[in-house]
Amino acid sequence: MKNLITGCVSVMLACLLSTSAAFAQLETPQASPLGTVSQRVGLTTISVEYSRPSAKGRKIFGGILPFGKAWRTGANGTTKITFKDDVTVQGNKVPAGEYALYTIPNEAEWTIVLNKNLTLGGNTNEYKTTEDVTRFTVKPIRLTNRTETFTINFSDLTPATANVEILWENTSVKFKVVTEVESKVMKQIQEQVINGQNVSADMYAAAASYYYENNKDNKLALEWIKKANEKDPKFWNMHTQAKIQARAKDFKGATAAAQKSIELAKAAKNDDYVRMNEQVMAEWAKAK
Repeated sequence: MKNLITGCVSVMLACLLSTSAAFAQLETPQASPLGTVSQRVGLTTISVEYSRPSAKGRKIFGGILPFGKAWRTGANGTTKITFKDDVTVQGNKVPAGEYALYTIPNEAEWTIVLNKNLTLGGNTNEYKTTEDVTRFTVKPIRLTNRTETFTINFSDLTPATANVEILWENTSVKFKVVTEVESKVMKQIQEQVINGQNVSADMYAAAASYYYENNKDNKLALEWIKKANEKDPKFWNMHTQAKIQARAKDFKGATAAAQKSIELAKAAKNDDYVRMNEQVMAEWAKAK
């Protein structure tokens, strides 16, 4: 009886082990690993999810990727680009959402396509132009430095724009994304600063900085930054006040504000702002 029980237990253990082996997965590195890149542009976020093949000595464009044929712009599944808010892509209005990013490489120009169908992956034979959100052409750039692994990133950033850049082998392709900033910021300033109650020093400073950086009403910018510094003087805000006063040709007031900024920066042990203030004061001394 004992031998029978022992035998049954052995059989059960063998079954369990064989079942575990059947469900076990062997994890190995992907040849084209999944990558994501995300960038804050203006007041919105743009992100790309894509798989990244490597060249491995192969000729890519006009080689393993024939000219004139739609490409998933990566490997494995669909390359997806997501816009958190409405944007303009290379001059074309695109609503907020997630889109498949397809490209058609050619020697002299590329066609860039944003498509609604996120399920096709590399099966571009079933691609339908009726599902395009937009398509446009851009010129490829020949690079001297070789990019081994396929890369999508963001370049040439401004407060409201960025280029989405596609890099592989010796080729670079860019397209521009423009986000809406002006109307959104001005609405906030109107509601929270101009019409606001109990406006904080940070709000006054942010509004003043936006006006200064975008060449708006300098008198109003100065009024706001002074209110910010009266409430809670900070070395970076005093520096902004100095620059606003200098734009108004009030170099005496600008120098006094810069000196106050230096005093506060030294107390905070921030040598960068000490240098920045010293540099602008030297420039103003020449301008007088």
